[in-house]
Amino acid sequence: NVDTLDLTGLDTSNMTSMSRMFYKSTSLKNIDVSGFDTSKVVNMIFMFNNCSSLISLDLSSFNTSNVTNMEAMFQNDVNLENITFGDNFNTSKVKDMIAMFASCKKLSYINLSNFDTSNVKEMQSMFYYCENLKSLDLSNFDTSQVINMYAMFMNCSSLKELDLSSFDTSKVTNMQSM
Repeated sequence: NVDTLDLTGLDTSNMTSMSRMFYKSTSLKNIDVSGFDTSKVVNMIFMFNNCSSLISLDLSSFNTSNVTNMEAMFQNDVNLENITFGDNFNTSKVKDMIAMFASCKKLSYINLSNFDTSNVKEMQSMFYYCENLKSLDLSNFDTSQVINMYAMFMNCSSLKELDLSSFDTSKVTNMQSM
C-alpha cells in the first residue's frame, strides 16, 4: 500500500541488476530515485513494470551506460504521463527494448532524442498500446541491427506524426502488426 518512496539515500553503487525492482508496485504514485548510482547496472528488465498508479518519473540522474536489457521497463504503467530522461540515460549497449513503453496509455509525449539504438536487436511491441501518444520522432534511431519490429506501434490510436526517416529495416524479419 506504499504510495510514496524517497530513496535518495539508498546506496546502489554496487548494484548490477535492478530487474523487477518496483515490479507491480500498483499503489506507488511518487518515487524519488534521484540519488541512484546506476553506473554498474546491466539489467533493468521490468524495473517499473506494472506501476499502474505512477504519474511521473524523473530518471535524469540515471547513468545507463552499461545497461544491455530494458525489456518492459515501463510496461503497463497505465497512468504514467511523463518520463524525463537525462543526458546520461545512455542506451548504446542496450540490445533488448521489447515492450519498453507498452501500455503506457496516458503518455502523450516521449523525448527519445538521446537514445542510441545502434545495438538494439528487439523492438517488438516497444510502443504497443500507447493510445495517447500523438507524435513520435524516431529520426535519430539506428535500426540497422533490429530483427524484430512485431506490433511496434500497434494500437497507437492517437498517433498523428511518426518520423521513421532514419529506419534501416534490412535485417528485420518480423513486421507483423507493426
